[in-house]
Amino acid sequence: MVNTAIDFYRARAGIVPATPAEPRANNAAATDRIDLRRLTAMFRRRIGVFLGVLLGVLAIGMVITALQPRTYQARAEVTLNSKLQPVAPTSTNDRTDQPAIPSESFVDTQVSVITSETNTAAVADALGLAHDPRFAPSPDEGKAANTKSASAQQSAREAAIAYLAKNVAAQRIGTTYGIAITFESSDPQEAARIANAFAEQYTLGALENKRSGARETTGVIANRLEQLRQQALADSATVQRYRIAHNLLSTTQGTLTEQEISSYNQEVTAARAQASEDAARLEAAQRQLQAGGSGGVGEASLSPVIGQMRAQQAGLAAEFAAMSSRYGPQHPEVLRSKAQLDAVNRQIAAETQRVMASLEAKARVSQQRLASLAGSLDASRGALAQNNAAQVGLDDLQKRAETSNALYESYLNRFKELTAREGTEQADADMLHRADVPRHPNSPHILINGVLAVALGTGLGIAAAFLAEMTFTGLTTGEDIEERMGVRYLCAIPTLQSVARRGERVPASALLEDPRSVFAESFRSLRASIAMNATEARIIAITSALPEEGKTTTSICLARSMAAAGDRILLIDGDLRHQGVSRFLRGGEGRPGLMEVLHGTASLDDALVVDPGTGLSILPLCAEAGDRAELMTGVEMDRLLATARERFDAVIIDTAPVLPIADARLLLGKADASVFVVRWRKTPEQALRAALRLLPIDRVQLAGVALTRVDMRKQPRFDYGETAFYRSYESYYA
Repeated sequence: MVNTAIDFYRARAGIVPATPAEPRANNAAATDRIDLRRLTAMFRRRIGVFLGVLLGVLAIGMVITALQPRTYQARAEVTLNSKLQPVAPTSTNDRTDQPAIPSESFVDTQVSVITSETNTAAVADALGLAHDPRFAPSPDEGKAANTKSASAQQSAREAAIAYLAKNVAAQRIGTTYGIAITFESSDPQEAARIANAFAEQYTLGALENKRSGARETTGVIANRLEQLRQQALADSATVQRYRIAHNLLSTTQGTLTEQEISSYNQEVTAARAQASEDAARLEAAQRQLQAGGSGGVGEASLSPVIGQMRAQQAGLAAEFAAMSSRYGPQHPEVLRSKAQLDAVNRQIAAETQRVMASLEAKARVSQQRLASLAGSLDASRGALAQNNAAQVGLDDLQKRAETSNALYESYLNRFKELTAREGTEQADADMLHRADVPRHPNSPHILINGVLAVALGTGLGIAAAFLAEMTFTGLTTGEDIEERMGVRYLCAIPTLQSVARRGERVPASALLEDPRSVFAESFRSLRASIAMNATEARIIAITSALPEEGKTTTSICLARSMAAAGDRILLIDGDLRHQGVSRFLRGGEGRPGLMEVLHGTASLDDALVVDPGTGLSILPLCAEAGDRAELMTGVEMDRLLATARERFDAVIIDTAPVLPIADARLLLGKADASVFVVRWRKTPEQALRAALRLLPIDRVQLAGVALTRVDMRKQPRFDYGETAFYRSYESYYA
């Protein structure tokens, strides 16, 4: 995949490799994993951005903290009475119930009660905050309220209540029955005073409110009790009047009419039985009389007179029978005895008739008595029906009277309870700790603000570092060149200041003064990389995408490094506009140069300048060379390069930048290998990509890209390539 991407970029940029070799590709699997080294390197190279944002946020946080007003927080603590001890019974049954332990919801409710509007208003009134100038109406409002002092006072009171409600807070202390009351104010004395006022209002103030409420309740119930008493009496009197008016008088056993009917029922029953009995006796006596038993009727035999007569009758009958048998029927004694017997019989018959008459009279009396009692019973039943009709109204009046009496009794019991408990009320909460005057401000929280500023600064710093890295278009490492550009990376050329042990020196001179330094070694590394990535590279063109990227310095130093090694090296100044190599010579004025050689007015030997330190041959441009680019891109340049190829081991051409000078592309086509130099972390990626895109596909042999002006002190932050370990092998260089 990496090789395919490299080929794609090469095709887009028009790059033809000098050799079949391709840049070393990373393992494809490695590109799919998170590389912590890359992230660390990114953070290290953006440490300045991170620290800048972090310090900026810290500074802003400290400024905000310094500008915030100082507030103080005072804390008072109260505790709920979990078990109130009743002093007086709460009911008339002389039994004191143990109060329930406060529940969780009750405690939470009491927390809300402390900061309620009613409790807050009571605190404001107790402290007299309505008269505080802070809460007085504004001057314009005061003028309008001069004629309405009560309205202005109410407005000030509402402002004071709002101030207290805004700054007071209450919360439960853990899982206990304790409640913490806090108040914030810019004045520590006021904070403590108001916090204690809230605690006192909730404890002592609540107790006084409870007592006052109890007194008010007792007074209200007393007034209501008298009204209910009068109502109960009136309803009871109405019931009695109704009873009298409708003859509904009663005893404990019912109404009089009901008792009378009951009595009549009993008497009628007895009279009916008696009448039946008398009628039966009369009928039995009459049947006996009809059967001929005048003297033997049952009722007659019960009479003592008839009994004596029957005894006398029996004696006379015996005597008559004896005398009749002795003397005959006509004997005077017999006749006398018969006359006596007949007289007795007549007396018995007369007595029997009298008994029968008595039975008849008794039967008639019993029947009359039964009829009278039945009539009275019917009359009583009629009266009862009327009473029952009137009973409906009586029941309604009785229910009203009972309701009035029950309500009166309930109020009476409640009044007795309140009277018995008056003066024994207990507070629902007690003061646990009074609020002390705070010594240190509660806000702003310097430590918390600092921690938040550090956290915010760290987050923003990391975000800014990532943003800076994501928007950065420069090239930093060899991996950037190979992965992002798809071309070979040759080497990194450091800045002399980052590796020099002594003061400031000229880079071209440093090669000779310190040939074993890392600076000199970087050009030997460049030479080796060119040799490894280009076959038979005798003519090497050094170019760049933009000016000021270090191509001239690289050309001079590479040429001097190769010449110092004993090779015959020719350095050609191919930048008509800038003439950097020619200006490096200083003193070549009046001598012919490249353009004269190409024009044929001077020979190559006459135009060459030899570097005394290394034996490097330099073909400069004279100051009056003008703009004769066609000579450098034509056959004249081809003949010159053919001659140089025979006389020198290598020819190095310092060309113009590719983007601003079009002829530089033609000159690159004449070289065996072209080297692009890119300024470390300065050259935009798009510039190099545009320059590579302009190169001819079939004529430019690109050896690779070299990074110039690399700060070796900072590079380890960015790279994990060969320059990342500079500190480890720095001492290796003499």
